[in-house]
Amino acid sequence: MSKPARAAQGPKRPKKKLAALAPVASGEPVGAGLNVRPVRRGDLDAVIEIDAMVTGIEKRDYWNSLYRRYADAVATGQHFLVAVSDDEHVVGFVIGEVRDWEFGSPPCGWVFAIDVRPDARLGGTATRLLQAICAGFRRAGVSKVRTMLSRDNTLILSFFRSQGMMIGPFIPLEMDLES
Repeated sequence: MSKPARAAQGPKRPKKKLAALAPVASGEPVGAGLNVRPVRRGDLDAVIEIDAMVTGIEKRDYWNSLYRRYADAVATGQHFLVAVSDDEHVVGFVIGEVRDWEFGSPPCGWVFAIDVRPDARLGGTATRLLQAICAGFRRAGVSKVRTMLSRDNTLILSFFRSQGMMIGPFIPLEMDLES
């Protein structure tokens, strides 16, 4: 982009780093009372329920497949984490992995699912989950995280923007396949 075009857009915004746990209005740390840990087989029904609450579609086969693929793969840069409340109820989840050289991009972390029970939102759960998966990505040696979402999903778009994520350098393309 030329300098005049950049000037016409206004000053470049500084990149926001994912913050450490910060106090919220109540004085409690973000996500207080939560334990973020790798998913266990016994958590799967709660993950399926959260996803069905949010999307309106129960995808049991899909989640069972993801569990088989990601549950024991943390050592390879794949992460399937859940946020568990003090009373051991799963209130949210995040899934992602380190992907190498997709579309010419150096290795980076990809978040491809994150959600929190609607009745447990606004307490810092998603922030804690994103912080945890990003810490795993850093341990795997990457310094960038990406995701992709539907342009009409303003709730998740607002969340990722609040965490410092911005439009990246790639443009998704698609086409219908005739049957």
